[in-house]
Amino acid sequence: MRTLCLSLAASLTVVGCSSAPAPPPFRPVADTKQLMASIIEPAAEVYWDAVGTVIDANGTIEIEPQTSEEWDAVRNSAYVVAESGNLLMMSSRAKDGAEWMQLSQAMIAVAQKAIKAAESHDTQAVFDVGAELYDSCTACHAKYALEIQRPNFTP
Repeated sequence: MRTLCLSLAASLTVVGCSSAPAPPPFRPVADTKQLMASIIEPAAEVYWDAVGTVIDANGTIEIEPQTSEEWDAVRNSAYVVAESGNLLMMSSRAKDGAEWMQLSQAMIAVAQKAIKAAESHDTQAVFDVGAELYDSCTACHAKYALEIQRPNFTP
């Protein structure tokens, strides 16, 4: 019995002391500004431009996806924004471990709502969640990228 207990204790010690697996070999290519300009912003623009109303001298035009392919593009753009939140949290891009992480996670959460809105083909939900997504983006920009807020923005 004593030998069994010692063997069990030795096994648990070996398991408890084994080294953790190496982190995945991520190789970030874009810095944060490049990621924003080439991936996040274009995807967000597709989402924001997907629905709306234009009123001019010729009347009112409702903008909304017309085909399943167009709806897929809106949904896919929301996925890009959602997954980009994870890319923003990579150590080479993260500005800090506190608010940056919270804002990135908030972007992911809103983008998940955007995915659901697009999947449901609900134009009002896409519009409403688009406003939430905009607020999420501007909250981060107000803290970390004030110089690239909207051109007419004044602090």
